Amino acid sequence: MQLDFFPSRTLTLYLAKMFVLRILAVLVMLVLVLLALDLLSATGKILAPEGNGQAEILRYASLRLPQLISRFLPYSVLLATLITLVTLNQNSEVVAMKAAGLSAHQVLAPLLLTAALVAGLSFGFNERIVTRANATLKAWEAAEYGPIPDVDASIGGVRSSVYLTDGNNILAAATLSGAGNAIVLTGVTWYERAPGGIIREQVRSPRATYAGPGWRLENPVRFDVAGAMTDQLPALVVGENLTPERIMLQSIDPDAQSFWELGQSIEAYEAAGRNTDEMRAKWWHRLSGPLSALLMPLLGSIAAFGLARSGQLFVRAIIGMALGFAYFVVDNAALAMGSFGGYPPFLAAWAPFFLFLLLGETVLIRTEE
Repeated sequence: MQLDFFPSRTLTLYLAKMFVLRILAVLVMLVLVLLALDLLSATGKILAPEGNGQAEILRYASLRLPQLISRFLPYSVLLATLITLVTLNQNSEVVAMKAAGLSAHQVLAPLLLTAALVAGLSFGFNERIVTRANATLKAWEAAEYGPIPDVDASIGGVRSSVYLTDGNNILAAATLSGAGNAIVLTGVTWYERAPGGIIREQVRSPRATYAGPGWRLENPVRFDVAGAMTDQLPALVVGENLTPERIMLQSIDPDAQSFWELGQSIEAYEAAGRNTDEMRAKWWHRLSGPLSALLMPLLGSIAAFGLARSGQLFVRAIIGMALGFAYFVVDNAALAMGSFGGYPPFLAAWAPFFLFLLLGETVLIRTEE
């Protein structure tokens, strides 16, 4: 019986249903509160462009909602774990299960199975919905919540915050749409700099297209720094060394690409001799991130055991919460270290997961098994 992790179908369904309902309740509560706070800070910026109104606020909320769900789903699993296990402990249901011959792992097995299903759903949700919401929202923010350029999806999507160097000079654009020779840049600024890095003149243009070579600025306005003068120019071609291929590589946003698209981008970067540590760390984290939900029942399991009347239940719940939040702190720190090369990308993404997996198992075995 000790090797049968699901000895009772009724008990498994009972615990799984209880766990799922609490995950959903905590997630809805967290997301609604955080979305309301986010809207309070962002509404002024959304309504600033002429013509924006309630529809744009609802659009912003629809784009932020997937991001909040993705970010706080593991926290919801942790809190739901503590609520579920504390409730079972207070009602002596854990005592009854252990008296029936169930081990600590068998008590947790339905919760772990549910968490594994949540991790799988989280991965699919991130790939199909969150990445697209990230791309759209970043492009909209780069356009200062104004109209986003329309583009045929077959020739590429919309990217934001393009920044490239051409020798001493700099080409920056708010958004990029299309691909290859059909690239269109909007909100373009060209900085012409002296060899020492001092800006000599700044040219702004609402739109730029590929001139082969270079990029043709439409209706450019030049500001001469030395003379503090502004004048209108005819169409101007700049950045002749900036090819469409280089711009496409430079404008890659790992958060806006799916797992497989990001893998292709990493291969393209490596072929071009570019550093891929940050992108590869995020690529690995696309797998380890959703799997963090699987750790939460294990880290919070300390709240399930021990007699409720001993007065230590609250302390056990605090310890379980501390272990769960410690994982998120270590995970974010390791990912940051991997982004600038402090850790190898694989280690940065997976070391916190395996470290806390071993820690949770050690605590459970030493105290309950």
